[in-house]
Amino acid sequence: MKHLLRGLYAITPETRNTEQLLAHVDSALKGGINVLQYRAKVLPATLRKQQANLLCALCEDYHCPFIINDDIDLAKKVGAHGVHLGQTDGKPAVARKQLGSDAIIGITCHDSLPLAEAAYTAGANYLAFGAFYPSTSKPLAELANASTLSRAKQAFPLPIVAIGGITPHNGKALVQAGADMLAVIDSLFTNPDIQAQCRQFEKIF
Repeated sequence: MKHLLRGLYAITPETRNTEQLLAHVDSALKGGINVLQYRAKVLPATLRKQQANLLCALCEDYHCPFIINDDIDLAKKVGAHGVHLGQTDGKPAVARKQLGSDAIIGITCHDSLPLAEAAYTAGANYLAFGAFYPSTSKPLAELANASTLSRAKQAFPLPIVAIGGITPHNGKALVQAGADMLAVIDSLFTNPDIQAQCRQFEKIF
């Protein structure tokens, strides 16, 4: 499990344009992302299921773990490798029961070691902290401190994920602080050359 959870963690932008979404993700997979998370908060359920099915199949072609954001039921329906849960998006124990012992379960911990302790105790496979920089996907998020990554790395034997406004220019400091993975949306998928941007992130690791 651990060897998979290192490097660039791509999170999809929300879009109704499924063809473009698949093309962009395909470029990211060619560029060497290590995990893909499907994140869609407001799309209709039928479209979300269609996109998730297609992305899951695409990730299988590249042997890349595929994670669903927040939706345990959708993860089970499409055969995803796991689910990422926010603090109000479901219990890790429920996800484990529905998705099985091999599922990857990630938990948002914001800037809190007590939340990370609870997630670790509940059986999480990775701990996600952030936002570390201003982010368009969560503009109101309270910014986290890089020192939290260092303390979490020492406290928990789990992969540590950093998220929030991360670019190839500011991500190195987070890896040096203890992040095993950098979770990215905009700085990857809004780039005109997604594969090249992946390579810029790879240099950090």
